Amino acid sequence: MQILLTNDDGIHAPGLAAMERELRELGDVSVVAPAHEQSGVAHSITFLSPLICQEVFAGDRQRGWAVEGSPADCVKIGVHELCPRRPDLIVSGINGGLNAGINVLYSGTVAAAIEGAFFGITSVAVSLEFDAHAQFEKAARLARRIIEQILRLKTAESQLYNLNIPTLALDGTPQVRIVPMGVELYGERFLKRQDPRGRTYYWATADPAPHPTDRETDLTALKKGLVTLTPLQYDMTKYPTLRQMENWTL
Repeated sequence: MQILLTNDDGIHAPGLAAMERELRELGDVSVVAPAHEQSGVAHSITFLSPLICQEVFAGDRQRGWAVEGSPADCVKIGVHELCPRRPDLIVSGINGGLNAGINVLYSGTVAAAIEGAFFGITSVAVSLEFDAHAQFEKAARLARRIIEQILRLKTAESQLYNLNIPTLALDGTPQVRIVPMGVELYGERFLKRQDPRGRTYYWATADPAPHPTDRETDLTALKKGLVTLTPLQYDMTKYPTLRQMENWTL
C-alpha cells in the first residue's frame, strides 16, 4: 500500500515523525509536508508563486519532501508529482492540538485530508490534544490501530475521516466514539491592547467555550476523554433548502 503522509505543523514536527514510523507498518510511506508551520491556513493553495520542493533525508534515507506551501498544496503536488505511485491512503498529522467542532473549517490538517478526498483517495486527519509533553508515540500507535480498522471496515468507495485523540485516552484502554462534528460557536472574544507605539491591536482568546448541548458531538465526547472519529464530506450544498428552491423564479 502506498501512503502519502502530510501535516500542517511542518516537516520537522514530532507528530509527523511518530506517525511516519507507525504507518511504515502498513505500507510504503511518502512524506510530503510543509517546510514551515502552516496551522490555521485552512484550504489555502498557492497559485500566484512557484512551489519550491526540497528533498529531506534521514541519514542516507530519502525521507520525503519539504514544500514551501500549504498542507493542501502538499497533497496536490504529492499525488501528481512526488509520490512514486498514486497513494492508496492519505494521512494528515499528527497535529499538535485538537481539530474538532468548527475548528475543522480552519484546520490545515483537516484541509490536507479533504484535498486527498478530492482525488478519490481515502484520507484521515489525525490530531492530538495539545500538551507541552505530548505523547506522540503513544498517539501514533493508537491512530495506526484505528486506521487499520477503518480500512478493514469501510465500504469500497473512498472516505474522509477526522480523528481526534484526547490526552486522557493515552492511558488505560481508549474508547473510540463515532460522532458528528459540533457546530456550536466559540472563540468570539478579543483582548484589546496597545503596542509601544500607541497602535491598537486585538488578541483572540478562543473564549468562551461552546455551550454544552444534549446532542453528543466530537466536542462533548472529547471532554469525556473519548477518542472521536467523524466521517466528513466536502460537498457543502444544503440539499433540503435546494429542493425548496427548485420552483423559485428569480
